[in-house]
Amino acid sequence: MKIAVLGSGAVGGYYGALLARAGHEVVFIARSAHRDAIRSHGLWVRGPLGEWQVRARAEHDTAVVGRVDLVLFAVKTYDNDTALPLLDPMVGESTIVLTMQNGVDSPEAVAAVVGRGPVVGGAAYIATALSAPGVIDQTGTYRRIAFGEVFDPAGAITPRVATLHDAFAAADIQSEPAADGRVPLWEKFIYLAPFAGMTGAARQPVGVIRSDPAARAQLVAAFAEVHALALAEGVPVAADLLDRVLTYVDGVPATMRSSLLIDLSQGKRIEVEALQGAVVRRAAIRGVPVPVMTTLYAVLRAASHQLV
Repeated sequence: MKIAVLGSGAVGGYYGALLARAGHEVVFIARSAHRDAIRSHGLWVRGPLGEWQVRARAEHDTAVVGRVDLVLFAVKTYDNDTALPLLDPMVGESTIVLTMQNGVDSPEAVAAVVGRGPVVGGAAYIATALSAPGVIDQTGTYRRIAFGEVFDPAGAITPRVATLHDAFAAADIQSEPAADGRVPLWEKFIYLAPFAGMTGAARQPVGVIRSDPAARAQLVAAFAEVHALALAEGVPVAADLLDRVLTYVDGVPATMRSSLLIDLSQGKRIEVEALQGAVVRRAAIRGVPVPVMTTLYAVLRAASHQLV
């Protein structure tokens, strides 16, 4: 396949590198030093699974890329205003645009530009960082993508989702195709929006949050709020999801920090609108009470003003 990675940082760059290593024609959409590094010495990946390099095109102008078979849309949500217009030159009649952003708003945002037809929704589970231009460091061995049709899911895995699964699995990506792509999006959202919100607002890693009775109670309440919102949205998330989320939270290293907390501590922009803000806005429409998430949104929105 001819694949474009729009958002070639730590997440998109990693998955694009795996696909390039598997023999696909991958073009990384990147800027400035990162683009120049990929052009000059390729993209390097380092981590517990080894160190390796891929050679691939790196472009800034998507018009010179032209139509592709697949776009991995992996930019940070706060960059959507500049990134979304870059999609159009690469999308043809049979192009798939796989959204890999945090939150649940991405499919609609992409569809507003290219229509609903090309869009497949995905949730990425990976811990990576862009340590230098052209260099991605991975911690842990997770490299999972759960994905599926998000607009009018038909109750079965569609042929194009199956095709993506085959390509991903052959590239050593932990691929999880779904008949209803809304489910993996919301199951990640139910965990991530409260977890990022609590760790970010407290400026503390998960070990502090889960071991403090008051903080833990608010985290559990926040998980329940977003779970109730998912059901109000008509998304059939797993009945035991909250139990699984809490088991996961109790099992991760105590030093684990959300990417939102990391960005906040480094003075970078944060995805408060795509995470906590999306909960509050959707809950207002559905009439679902979300008092904990509303407080987290207010705190983090105020904190984000210091970063602009």
